[in-house]
Amino acid sequence: MTVTENYSFFDSVIRSFDKAAKFTSWDLGILEQIKACNSVYRMKFPVRIGDNIEVIEAYRVQHSHHKTPCKGGIRFSMEVNQDEVMALAALMTYKCAIVNVPFGGAKGGIKIDPKKYTAFELEKITRRYTSELIKKNFIGPGTDVPAPDYGTGAREMAWILDTYVAMHPGEVDAAACVTGKPVSQGGVRGRTEATGLGVFFGIREVCNMASIMEGLGLTMGIAGKRVVVQGLGNVGYHCAKYFREHGAKVIAIAEWEGAVYNQDGLNEEDVFQHRKAKGTILNFPGGQNLALNTDALELDCDILIPAALENVINGQNAPRVKAKIIGEAANGPLTPEADEIFIAKGTLVVPDMYLNAGGVTVSYFEWLKNLSHVRYGRLEKRFTENMNKHILGQIENLTGKNVDAKERTFIEHGADEVDLVHSGLEETMVTATKEIMDVWKSNPGIPDMRTAAYVCAINKVATSYAELGIFP
Repeated sequence: MTVTENYSFFDSVIRSFDKAAKFTSWDLGILEQIKACNSVYRMKFPVRIGDNIEVIEAYRVQHSHHKTPCKGGIRFSMEVNQDEVMALAALMTYKCAIVNVPFGGAKGGIKIDPKKYTAFELEKITRRYTSELIKKNFIGPGTDVPAPDYGTGAREMAWILDTYVAMHPGEVDAAACVTGKPVSQGGVRGRTEATGLGVFFGIREVCNMASIMEGLGLTMGIAGKRVVVQGLGNVGYHCAKYFREHGAKVIAIAEWEGAVYNQDGLNEEDVFQHRKAKGTILNFPGGQNLALNTDALELDCDILIPAALENVINGQNAPRVKAKIIGEAANGPLTPEADEIFIAKGTLVVPDMYLNAGGVTVSYFEWLKNLSHVRYGRLEKRFTENMNKHILGQIENLTGKNVDAKERTFIEHGADEVDLVHSGLEETMVTATKEIMDVWKSNPGIPDMRTAAYVCAINKVATSYAELGIFP
């Protein structure tokens, strides 16, 4: 997010926190402790780039130690600054609390444009950054566990792991110092689609709540819902995929160059391949072009999924948004002014601070995998398959009827790692949605789901602090 002289991302998080804190009964001291960033590490280090020495500016912020380790991604961007990293670390604290992932919030950033460096140069920067974190004890399986974020991915996480292992020889749990790694380096299957799938699970749960759907004038369930997705990156692609596969119509997909629309529905893979071949989402066969990508935000639809940029829906265009449900797959796609407009309109905004928590949830599963030193499903998969075959055989013998081949394969299947990861993610998102809605229902004064989510997070973090005896 670009931070101007008149805008503080961290201050906006504080304002949302204070708005929600009014609906809690916690002592002011505990609330002040929750808001504060516990540790802020700002560093500058030299790296040789070509024939020159560049001084790199970087950060790591540990917002809360109510649970350890701290957890949060590392981004490579020229927009990185202390205010942004502090805000993102705070949001990680609240996000982890809401989805019951036992981490404190953290975030890191390196102020570079990764496109301007070779892979070798990026590796040098990443490894030097990691060594700086190690010096100050800002990384470790039980201390602070980074992950990918904007501008980084599995490659960078592998470099971080290798650097940590080299400087901690013999540490048996070293692989748990970072998540989002390649599967061959201890990563977990299901991480790629995690955020998009988590968004789907969260929205699906909302759509299965009769009172919410009745209030919005919508029918129950996902099937038949008209969905607009802004963004065809990893998150937007998987959002579109899972909504389509479960019976929704993805009537429009937008990217920075424009958008395509078809009231009968689009296939995200076909649109993706078209864009890959042509370099643009426009002129997709069977789709109608929309000149501006923001036009897609104002289409008549049931569910709008902004999965790209921040602040795309603001005080100017919010009155023209027709969606009944807005699922914030991106970070900060709505401004505070837009929130107020949607409250007045009766539009349900499902907030980013929990809805896009699929990434950190599956990162938690990866961390557990690294600590246990065994792949999910390895111990029980064959036992489950053999038991299912036996039970099915007994039922067929007793009834004299045979199950068809497709159903037999489904029933006999034992869970792979990806099956268990998806199941754990589904449980996480369903439970979190219900908890937020229960908080909202229990206090009619709470104006929207975002505030209810903050109240839920504050209560959980404050309870942890109180039970630790930090505030006698």
